[in-house]
Amino acid sequence: MAHKLTTCTFCGVGCGIYLETAGNRVVGAYPSMSHPTNRGKICLRGWHVHEVSGSPDRLKRPLLKKNGQFQEVTWDEALDFVANRLQEIRREHGPDSIAFLNSPRCSNEEAYLLQKLARAVVGTNNVDHGAGVYCNNSIHVLLDMIGIPASTNSIGELARSEVIVVDGVDLGRQLPTIGGWVIRAKLAGARLIVIDTRRHRVAESADLFLQIKPGTEVMLYGAMAKVIVDRGLMDLPFIKGRCRGFEAFLDPVRGYDLLQAATDCGVPAELIEAAALTYGRARSAALLYSTGIEARHTDSIRAIVNLALLTGNLGKEGAGLFPLTEQNNLQGVCDMGMLPDRLPGYEPVTNPDARARLESLWKATLPTAPGLAAHPLLAHRGQGRVKALWLCRYDPVSTAFFGDAVHSLEECDLVVLQHLFMTETARYAHVILPTTAFGEERVSFTNTERRIQLAEQVIDPPPGPMPAWEQLVKLAQKMGADWPYRSAGEIMEEIGAAIPFYSGASHENLAREYGRQWPCTRDCPLGTPMLFAGGALKQEFKFVPVARPRPAALESAGAFPFTMVFGHSLYYWHQNVLIKHSETLKREYRVLLLDYPDGFVEINTEDAHRLGLRDGAKIRLRAPSGSAVSTARVTPEVRSGTIMVPYFVQRLERQLLGTTGDGNSFVSVCVEKEAA
Repeated sequence: MAHKLTTCTFCGVGCGIYLETAGNRVVGAYPSMSHPTNRGKICLRGWHVHEVSGSPDRLKRPLLKKNGQFQEVTWDEALDFVANRLQEIRREHGPDSIAFLNSPRCSNEEAYLLQKLARAVVGTNNVDHGAGVYCNNSIHVLLDMIGIPASTNSIGELARSEVIVVDGVDLGRQLPTIGGWVIRAKLAGARLIVIDTRRHRVAESADLFLQIKPGTEVMLYGAMAKVIVDRGLMDLPFIKGRCRGFEAFLDPVRGYDLLQAATDCGVPAELIEAAALTYGRARSAALLYSTGIEARHTDSIRAIVNLALLTGNLGKEGAGLFPLTEQNNLQGVCDMGMLPDRLPGYEPVTNPDARARLESLWKATLPTAPGLAAHPLLAHRGQGRVKALWLCRYDPVSTAFFGDAVHSLEECDLVVLQHLFMTETARYAHVILPTTAFGEERVSFTNTERRIQLAEQVIDPPPGPMPAWEQLVKLAQKMGADWPYRSAGEIMEEIGAAIPFYSGASHENLAREYGRQWPCTRDCPLGTPMLFAGGALKQEFKFVPVARPRPAALESAGAFPFTMVFGHSLYYWHQNVLIKHSETLKREYRVLLLDYPDGFVEINTEDAHRLGLRDGAKIRLRAPSGSAVSTARVTPEVRSGTIMVPYFVQRLERQLLGTTGDGNSFVSVCVEKEAA
């Protein structure tokens, strides 16, 4: 038996784990006791992460669809076919007829090369990191307001927080290791505030639980800001010395009325006031929120950042903003430039100086116009523009809840899929390229606290699969590019040249001391655990005024008294393709399906009693644009007046909203008992 320290790649926490091997098999996993992110603790997924690579369902050879059937072919035949078809489509329809989407499960090296292939070889900015549970709608707000699109502090600092606010994320189900940090901090004396529409496990431990109406976060944070301003709890030295836009921010805040906000949010006024005073008086207050698009819109994120600036909770230990990424490398793929309007390092694609720097490095001319994002591509079928689609470890048929991914794939003349398994998306592909699995290659990932870490190679891959980055190198060479990379480590060296805040990172130093938190530069090679502290990153912060929502817009129509919430990521893990290929995890995450084999929607216990509904009853949901039948899961976790759709959302969303849904997460519905 042998064991080796590596990084768990299931979620955005990036726990340190040891993989145990016997021969050329991974036979076990256990936590690192000293890793700063998890300190000897891992969740169910981490304990069984090793089972995936040993699945008998692994794809072993490239597959090329001939006469409607997949046939095994050689790597040269598969890559020659793809290179020729991409060049033909580009000649006939232009470079913007080709799009590249990846999953945040991709390594930094894969993501970097994929967007480089798109921009420097094909000539398009049509790159994005998928849709559905992969969304990160926090990036542009944070760039605009604080200049850094990431968590400002380290997860371990939560142990030293005086106040912790958890907003819109069920840590117990989604990010259990962080949930453990929060609960231990609470037990050690930290005050815990939870803001959510659901009463989940962490909410049960809260000192203050604000169970708000769906979509009222802006109203809540505006009212909290009003209390803080009225009580004189602002950090005026911080505001005057580090921020701009304060007076403009105050204008809409002055218009808030606490009692009206309480009515609009469905939370007692004294509870909102207590939360504001608790946060405003804290010497160090951390605010954790989900970046998932179903959990919030950009104005609510602006309101969150405004509150942190108002109280000076940046640049202090145990304070800061934590935009939590559920997928393991969501932070990294965004850093690498898998965004249609941003180059690696978040420079706008329209910035000529940024393009010139990369053009010099890449020896290629880059496109100047922002590309097509995943949502319009999959929801509106690319408006006829996209003829070829490259998917790296991405399964949109299972996880892209907007629109109709199947129709979008069927419209394409070429679909290329890089994956471990035959996914739901794979049946619509023309070429499938098998990749290596966790533990079979040495690549890097960046977790939700900006920690760049290595996932080490502990076994050799089976005959046939090829690392995804190597596939991209060979394809680029077949398309005429001079790509000399021989290892993922060489790619990381170029990443450091392309992205200044990665310039101090290398595979060699990432193997020591549990990686590096960016900014990790040549001047600061040990990384930056806390942003904005001392003399580091002293850029000016920016308040952004957020208009006070009209109360009428927050109420459901009389004929449709319930607000239905698409909680897309809450029970996401049972659909995850990796979990489907781990017998232990598949069993554990499908427990609810034993009681609700056709899926369910959640309704509050009191609402169900009033409607005469029992748990497991068939119900019909009616919206102004459609109706759907599902099964009721009666639970006190859900707020009265709210219907939560936790999964199988594609079917319900299409029946209620049609196939061109705009991503609206809140829908007014009525609930009826369905005849047997």
